[in-house]
Amino acid sequence: MSDEAKPLIFSNKEMTPEEEYFAKLEGEKLKLLREEAAGRMAEAEKEKLKQLHFMRCPKCGMALTEVDFQGLKLDRCFSCGGSWFDSGEVETLLEHQHTGIFSRMKKILG
Repeated sequence: MSDEAKPLIFSNKEMTPEEEYFAKLEGEKLKLLREEAAGRMAEAEKEKLKQLHFMRCPKCGMALTEVDFQGLKLDRCFSCGGSWFDSGEVETLLEHQHTGIFSRMKKILG
């Protein structure tokens, strides 16, 4: 039996096979409960970070404002001047544009 799988022993008395079996089951249950608690804590931390960074500029950290650009809602930072696309918005914009810089960008981006 590995060190991790050994049950906690509170006396020097040898455990019977039955006692050892139930101690092992309890140890496995505790391990599972700890893993579930760690998972919940990780999800809570992820949600906290999401709330902290939501609609913040990735460059300077200031608030982003949604602006309408050719039917798309772009996230614009009026502090540093950055414009940010959500997932799929660049492709949507490029599909609607067939001339000028947009067609060249589409060729470059593939």
